[in-house]
Amino acid sequence: MRDLDTICGISTQIGESGISIIRISGNGGLNILSKIFKTKKNVDILSMASYTMKHGFIVDDRGETIDEVIVSYMRGPKSFTAEDVVEINCHGGIVSVNRVLKEVLKCGARLSDRGEFTKRAFLNGRIDLSQAEAVFDIISSKTDLSMDSALKQSMGSISYEIQSLREELISIIAHIEATVDFPEDDIEEITCGKVKELLIPIIDKVNELIHSFEVGRIVREGIKVAIIGKPNVGKSSLLNALLKEDRAIVTEVPGTTRDTIEELINIDGLLIKIIDTAGIRNTSDVVEKIGVDISFKKIDESDLVLLIIDSKFGICNEDEIILNYIDSKKHILVFNKIDLINKSDFNYDKNSVLISAKTGEGIDDLKNKIYELFLLGEVKNKKVSITNVRHSDVLIRASMHLNEAMLILKDVYSIDLASIDLRNAWTVLGEITGDSIKEEIIDEIFSKFCLGK
Repeated sequence: MRDLDTICGISTQIGESGISIIRISGNGGLNILSKIFKTKKNVDILSMASYTMKHGFIVDDRGETIDEVIVSYMRGPKSFTAEDVVEINCHGGIVSVNRVLKEVLKCGARLSDRGEFTKRAFLNGRIDLSQAEAVFDIISSKTDLSMDSALKQSMGSISYEIQSLREELISIIAHIEATVDFPEDDIEEITCGKVKELLIPIIDKVNELIHSFEVGRIVREGIKVAIIGKPNVGKSSLLNALLKEDRAIVTEVPGTTRDTIEELINIDGLLIKIIDTAGIRNTSDVVEKIGVDISFKKIDESDLVLLIIDSKFGICNEDEIILNYIDSKKHILVFNKIDLINKSDFNYDKNSVLISAKTGEGIDDLKNKIYELFLLGEVKNKKVSITNVRHSDVLIRASMHLNEAMLILKDVYSIDLASIDLRNAWTVLGEITGDSIKEEIIDEIFSKFCLGK
């Protein structure tokens, strides 16, 4: 019954602002508005045309004016929730917006749950579950690249791929079952060989989507980059150079940084959580030793390691120890303080970058190197990338069922058994779009949204 309630919520950030929007969705929205909204000419709000706006005043039950507003009306199903939607554009500010919201609630609306507006759009069939999740990604996007990716998904890029796969699978399943159940009818028989031939491009497409998650996750969540090295090689100076501000304390005293400092930067749409760590060395100082232990922990958690090396001295034994530790991780050797050496005499490999954190030389080269390492140039050319962990998990499970079917099809007499795994794959894929998914999972997904969305 809660799904039939008229709901309301504040759809804009609460705080001092020029405008705040209160959204009302449900059959009773226009009726509620008619009780609290008055115009100078006493316009009949109940006859308000869809996709129009009116200027007037919100009043309380005593007829006293609360705020001057503009209201808009979108008649369902041509609205965000596919229900009648009313939006009240009032003045921003905690007091003003809460006074208007209070009058809406007094007239019969219920305060929305988290994500309930988007959930209603899904339940009413205006969008599927992957598109609904993309709405959350749009709201939480921190770079243009993640925004573009989320926008594509909200317009159905993932939905189209999944629906196409499911249609191909159900066609194969139907043909298998018709062949098995009605052998005497005049139906073209489908063989194990033919089914395998039809499944190969489906499996390839599923695997392609699975592999796209490696880059898609980076687009959505960014990467963790740990700046590591011996004391006094310029780790904190590099952090400041990347941020273009004095965020970390820099001195000539080794061991100045004893805890980690984490900041976010944006490199051409790639979100980076950059982590400045304590200098790694053998030490008897208890506090500094704790910092060194934390540095190793941050190395383990990071997607990329920047090993800072003092170019005046080159790679020493302490650097070699760190290099051995990070050998299995993506890393870049960053030779700092090149303003103090003759670069023409300096030898370095393609996995290295020369910089001066003090002058800024080479910083752009380092940014480009990071960008190249994570192949984000490919993302801009990809039509679809999986960015959601839940989607990736679903595709992996679907792939397992498809591969099981291929194994079964090696036995020419087991074609009917293969259809069981194919149907399981079809059902599992439906979890992405919401065609086959448990209600508690749906509730969990929408619980992550804000109240007014």
